[in-house]
Amino acid sequence: MQALSIRPEFAMEILVGEKTEEYRTWKTHHRGDLLICNSARKKKGTVAGYALCVAKITDIEERQDENGTYYAWKIAPFEAGGSYWIEPIKVKGQLKLFNVDDNLIHPAPFKNIDSVEADKWWNEKIEPLIY
Repeated sequence: MQALSIRPEFAMEILVGEKTEEYRTWKTHHRGDLLICNSARKKKGTVAGYALCVAKITDIEERQDENGTYYAWKIAPFEAGGSYWIEPIKVKGQLKLFNVDDNLIHPAPFKNIDSVEADKWWNEKIEPLIY
């Protein structure tokens, strides 16, 4: 699967569904599943060095601001057929898009991240990894 390494605080915002766009200075033709890998940079309240979710990229919009051109990568919601949580996997990040073996990626056993099952899973799988 194609993967993208990003700062842990932004990856955590994606994981909980707060961040619905990822901003880059470059575009890609990639659409669909994208493994989100938290960079190794430790920041309080985040998980460093792990992949925790797959974001489904639905579109990329070119935008302009006072600093020039940037690209908004649109992320599908965490629901059936959209983005989803995965069993945490240790990943060494890289620049740009990179590949991670599909056999390492195992979806969490639920679809709704606002469920009792998701809360229990978070406490067992994610909470122990938070710095």
